[in-house]
Amino acid sequence: MAHIRRHPVDPSKWQVRYIDPGGRERSKTFRRKVDAEKYLIHVEAQKQRAEWINPERSATRFGDWAAQWLATRSHLKPKTRVGYESLLRVWVLPAFGNTRLDRIEPMAVEAWITEMSQAGLSPSRIRQAHQVLSAPLKAAVKNRYLASNPASGASLPRTRRKEQRFLNAAQLDELARAIAEPYGTLVYLLGYGGLRWGEAAALRRRRIDVLRARVEVTESVAEVDGKLIYGPTKSYRSRTIALPRSLRDMLNSHLTEYVAPGADSLVFTATGRTYKSATLRAGTPLRNTNFTRRVWKPAVLAAGIPEGLRIHDLRHTAAALMIAAGAHPEHIKRHLGHSSITVTMDLYGHLLPSEAGEIADRLDDMLRVSQTDKRRTKPLEIAGSDDGERSEHAPDQGLLKWARQDLNLRPTDYESAALTN
Repeated sequence: MAHIRRHPVDPSKWQVRYIDPGGRERSKTFRRKVDAEKYLIHVEAQKQRAEWINPERSATRFGDWAAQWLATRSHLKPKTRVGYESLLRVWVLPAFGNTRLDRIEPMAVEAWITEMSQAGLSPSRIRQAHQVLSAPLKAAVKNRYLASNPASGASLPRTRRKEQRFLNAAQLDELARAIAEPYGTLVYLLGYGGLRWGEAAALRRRRIDVLRARVEVTESVAEVDGKLIYGPTKSYRSRTIALPRSLRDMLNSHLTEYVAPGADSLVFTATGRTYKSATLRAGTPLRNTNFTRRVWKPAVLAAGIPEGLRIHDLRHTAAALMIAAGAHPEHIKRHLGHSSITVTMDLYGHLLPSEAGEIADRLDDMLRVSQTDKRRTKPLEIAGSDDGERSEHAPDQGLLKWARQDLNLRPTDYESAALTN
């Protein structure tokens, strides 16, 4: 039974004794009796609402809890895990690593966000850092280490989406011609197939069906701390994309000239610096940083395309070209491997032709037809008029005949009699 008593060692203090939900007796000491009474009421209310938190758990330091939490994130991709570890090390742990879970205040989180902003951290990076703080705290709530998440609802800076850059078909062709061999086919595959860089770099011979002009996208590669890590696609889903026949023919020639015969041979690999006369080093994967510096940027400059075009912009180009060809958003979503149609519409909805005017015209036609039919329909004559004329004061005088018909049909008198006999 919960109660308050004077402390047995120091009678000037008051001790609260209660049984926690696990059956363990606990106590807490206060200098004033009124504080002890308030605490007892609070504890009993928490127990009644199943919100009681073990004080030993809530005293865990955030740094220790974050290490436990990260160790359970087995589903994270290596690149994502490295990003989390970096944010924890540089921004989160210096601010909250030695703080008890129950002493992290919402205002302290707000001040931390302001500090990162003043340090020049970008809005997107601030949001990522906040996510790495909030996720362990959310897990602490779930595991009954905290009653609520102090990072929830924090005011975060707005991110500004980078302006998308697209190439038209002619510019894409210029870029493919300007780039060093044998990467012209790669440019076309990125620009029409819409593959992500990691998906193209991990593409293998057996994933290309030349006869059906199909490419199966099932794998991706990422560079993490200088190492190439192979894994599933960004959405963890495989997809099959249909290729234009011309691109199919280019891929067929590329497979014959540049790709080793094994089924698992990479389709695009690194070559020597003299590309036209280089011997292919089979099995040497492409690295984004090296390719961008040695191959991509010189090609962009040679093609006369404004500086700053990224490899990922060819994925946007693929979406723009499909929209220009009249592709439905659902087809674009499947082709690009988006997780949902919402992602597709958020990214490329502004490129879709607006049908607002056409829809308004169709609605106007419907309205005009309905008004014309209404004028042509004769009103119902009111029964009981000797001369067949409508009553001047009939309350339903303006109703149309079709609107006056009784749709709740009932049996006639002789039918009703037959049913009751």
